[in-house]
Amino acid sequence: MPQFKDSVINIIRQVPYGTVISYGQVAVYIGIPRAARQVGWILNQLEGKLDLPWWRVVNNAGKISIKGCEFNTPLLMKQLLEKENVIVSDDYTFDIEKYRFRPSINQLKTWQLGDEYIQTVCSKYYI
Repeated sequence: MPQFKDSVINIIRQVPYGTVISYGQVAVYIGIPRAARQVGWILNQLEGKLDLPWWRVVNNAGKISIKGCEFNTPLLMKQLLEKENVIVSDDYTFDIEKYRFRPSINQLKTWQLGDEYIQTVCSKYYI
């Protein structure tokens, strides 16, 4: 699990200002496409312990879905996204496709994903 955790942290750190990534995307970019819940679990475990742009990780429906805790709340997440010019409605929804992080092919290769896998990723996230 430590390697998975390190991979999650690495991907999230590379999400640029003003963009978002879904939990499922993080899992896909790590090479374990069915691990979205585990990504969320890791983020929950890291809450308040690590300098990480956690607010850029959202659900794939384009909605802020974190429950929140002592450190991070849905309202704080909304405010942080809005500071990055992501338009978030009062009901915590937004156009995920408009703000979705789409790394370059070269960046995907640096994550040691195979060419065939990269083609699958591109067909899913590159509209």
